[in-house]
Amino acid sequence: MSTRNRVKYIHEGKYVAEVTVELIEDASAWSPYLSLGDAEKLEDVREALARGDVLSASKQARVFTLQPVAASR
Repeated sequence: MSTRNRVKYIHEGKYVAEVTVELIEDASAWSPYLSLGDAEKLEDVREALARGDVLSASKQARVFTLQPVAASR
């Protein structure tokens, strides 16, 4: 069994969170997969962003705001 760090992005409303999680790789058919703790962390960040609670989300992830870009031709 081995692990590797990966960044997962969560987009909710006008926010995007960059969450670092650990992927677990082994010989099973489910590989690679997240630990229960990392899956819960992703869900906690998503719920915090949905509530607009950037402070809580930023304790577990890097949080960015999205702004529309006016495209001109």
